[in-house]
Amino acid sequence: MAETNIKEGQQRVEPAVESMDNAAFVVVSSRLLSEWKQKAQQTDEMHEKLLRTLADWDNARKRISKEKEEAIKHANTQILQSLLPVIDNFEIGIQSSQKASDINSVLTGIKMVLSQFLQILKEEGVEPIEALGKPFDPHFHESLGFVETDEVEEGHVASQLRKGYMYKDRLLRAAAVYVAKKPMAPSKEAVSSESKEEVPAQEEKKASD
Repeated sequence: MAETNIKEGQQRVEPAVESMDNAAFVVVSSRLLSEWKQKAQQTDEMHEKLLRTLADWDNARKRISKEKEEAIKHANTQILQSLLPVIDNFEIGIQSSQKASDINSVLTGIKMVLSQFLQILKEEGVEPIEALGKPFDPHFHESLGFVETDEVEEGHVASQLRKGYMYKDRLLRAAAVYVAKKPMAPSKEAVSSESKEEVPAQEEKKASD
């Protein structure tokens, strides 16, 4: 009898426990599903935000690239505009030179136009390289050869064929120069030949006296 009661009690408890387990599973599953949906929604929002950010970045990149192209395209507009008056003055000078009888006035006009042109270059950061009398520097000077002279220190620039120019801190063109070197001492044969030439000259002078 007692065993029968125990079995009946177990039969009543087991369905109750099973029912509680099912209820707990449903609650946990519902919570996990809700969290998963929330995270999935957050992921979608982040993905959309990332796509918008990438699109904005791509548009900005294209805009900057276009602005850069336009800036490069029109970078020389200002300097070209400043050179137009120089062209005008050259044309006026040419017309005036055809009627001028004084060459000095023509030269004066040309010098004025050249001065105007150099001033424009200076304002843009272009300046000539001072080479004459300076130590030869291969970074700024192009050697065309050597000149024997005592007037300029050896290894210094003795003469300049073509000016060099700098643009701010960059070399536009090296100066084409000749470098000074000490004159070679005359050989004994040359000295002897010169002395022999001087003797007849002195004798001719005495004879004429």
